[in-house]
Amino acid sequence: MSMNRHLILLGAACWLLFIFNVPATTFYVDVNSTNPTPPYADWSTAAMDIQSAVDAATNGDLVLVTNGIYAAGGRELNNIPPTNRVTVTKAITLMSVNGSSVTVIKGYKMPGTNPNGASAIRCVYLTNGAVLAGFTLTNGASYSNPAGGLYNLGGAVFCQSTNIMLPISAAVASNCIIVGNSSAFDQVAYGGRLDNCVLAFNSGGAYDCILNNCTVVSNSASSLGSGIHFCTASNCIVYYNTAPSNPNAWASTLAYCCITPAYAGPGNITNEPAFVDLVNGDYHLSSNSPCINAGNNAYVSSTNDLDGNPRIVGGTVDIGAYEYQTPSSVLSYAWAQQYGLPTDGTADYTDSDGDGMSNYAEWKAGTNPTNAASVLALQSPATTNTTGITVTWQSVSGVTYYLQGSANLPAFTSVKSNLVGQAGSTSYTDTTATNGGPYFYRVGVQ
Repeated sequence: MSMNRHLILLGAACWLLFIFNVPATTFYVDVNSTNPTPPYADWSTAAMDIQSAVDAATNGDLVLVTNGIYAAGGRELNNIPPTNRVTVTKAITLMSVNGSSVTVIKGYKMPGTNPNGASAIRCVYLTNGAVLAGFTLTNGASYSNPAGGLYNLGGAVFCQSTNIMLPISAAVASNCIIVGNSSAFDQVAYGGRLDNCVLAFNSGGAYDCILNNCTVVSNSASSLGSGIHFCTASNCIVYYNTAPSNPNAWASTLAYCCITPAYAGPGNITNEPAFVDLVNGDYHLSSNSPCINAGNNAYVSSTNDLDGNPRIVGGTVDIGAYEYQTPSSVLSYAWAQQYGLPTDGTADYTDSDGDGMSNYAEWKAGTNPTNAASVLALQSPATTNTTGITVTWQSVSGVTYYLQGSANLPAFTSVKSNLVGQAGSTSYTDTTATNGGPYFYRVGVQ
């Protein structure tokens, strides 16, 4: 327990005030507990259902859940259906001990043609600042509530801020499997942020979410967007979803995703992801998957993948929830396959077109490794005495460059970074270069 001292004046008296920073408390849950005793402070007195431990916690606390299927407990939010198997209205962390493969939160779908009746039970509700990590969410459903509103959404997980009906990204679900759930409006994950998650075989997908390194496959919807709808997705696989229209994505922003048909955004690919076993739900990447090394490290939010393995192997993150652990090449497999290059590592540092750039350098620069005229090269600068020197280089769109300069070789300093490339060529004027020089420049890819 840490202790800080603060000296304060109250009237004519001087008081020494001690403020204690109390560490977060951990509460324990075990479905097989034989002595569930509040406040569930250790495994010997663990709660049998998750809701009981959540109710005992306060902001900043940890609720730790061991292996089991949790299909009891829960409550409605604000006395409005549906019931949530777990209702989290505090900024706490709800975490499994051993991960999603052995820790299940199970809701309830009504049998028959309408799984979203009054008896439906959503898996989890999360408020602003709450974190859910390492669970499988299954068999959840939202209720077709005549009161309407967003309570009808999110059959598996509903993320919402303290402002009523305002979903935000501050509620987080990470390293979770969301499978076999249903929503009244075809959206089983509503609001919030999903990291390293799998969404599969649901009636509906993700709605108004931020997704990083997720795999969204084999979901269905009655209208459109059974994969992602009004979402922002990065490093995600969004494939094999079904709906009458726009099954994989609708009105969303995507970057470095595997999706079909082609979707606007940097780094997106349309190649089939090549899972180990799509039919039986094994969404690990096979050794020839185009998703290997095809993501963008800037969007990585975790050091581990859904399996708990290292998230970046081979230098560049893979697309999807699982990282392939033994890549043979450092190239993006999708990029290499596009140009007929092998992905066994033998072509990584060779110069296929004889232009002086290795295939690795061509990949980083976004140039064509089979075309000697496609290179990253500076053109002759344009100079004036009043505005400086304009430097132009051969470039491609979607690549970000930096420009460095020197008046005293070999030392270079930054002139400008974050220069977004244009198709054909990009230019930048160094307004500090107004005297006699000499000036030297070089350009690189960020």
